[in-house]
Amino acid sequence: MRAIFLLLVAVNLALFAWVRYYAAGDSATDPEPLRRQIKPASIRILAGPELAGLPVLKPKPAAEAAAPSACIEWGGFAVAEAPRAEKALEPLALGARLSQRRSEETAGWWVFIPPQANRAAALKKTAELKALGIDDFFVIQEEGKMNWAVSLGVFSSEDAAKSRLDALRAKGVRSAQSGERETKVTKVWFQARGADAPLQAKLRETAQGFPGTEVRDCP
Repeated sequence: MRAIFLLLVAVNLALFAWVRYYAAGDSATDPEPLRRQIKPASIRILAGPELAGLPVLKPKPAAEAAAPSACIEWGGFAVAEAPRAEKALEPLALGARLSQRRSEETAGWWVFIPPQANRAAALKKTAELKALGIDDFFVIQEEGKMNWAVSLGVFSSEDAAKSRLDALRAKGVRSAQSGERETKVTKVWFQARGADAPLQAKLRETAQGFPGTEVRDCP
């Protein structure tokens, strides 16, 4: 039993020596490993006045979001007028940048040809309009004093209605007139995104061929 006890003591001493001097490496034999690593002689604590003179490191700001591309819209067109306007936009090659929106608006003014005696007379008047190259019209068929009148456009302002009337008269329409008409209408607006200055100029030039319309920033 004594021999076994001495053997166990010897094994423990050998194991301790191996862990202490070999497994831990050089750092275990270094009496001041921390001091040797951080070099305390080169470290100095700064006082308040010294700190005030140091440059302040500011965090880099996150990348700013790209400025939104300009968006302008052209309108507002009656639903029946929209295809002709869309055709006029084709030379601008807007592609996916072109979109439409519709709005319900109150039209306070309109341009019209006064009521005709009957349906045949109204159709005769529309045939005369087509002969003059005018396709934007609508025959009113409703009970009341405006039955068989021919609408040539509804507008949100008197000035827009007057512009339309002047354009019609320039084409030879003598019987048209403008007046107040409070009614809800659907308007079509064409929106162009990524519209730089040259594109905006071209769009405004195109709009000149459509009296009563306007080019403005997208809402």
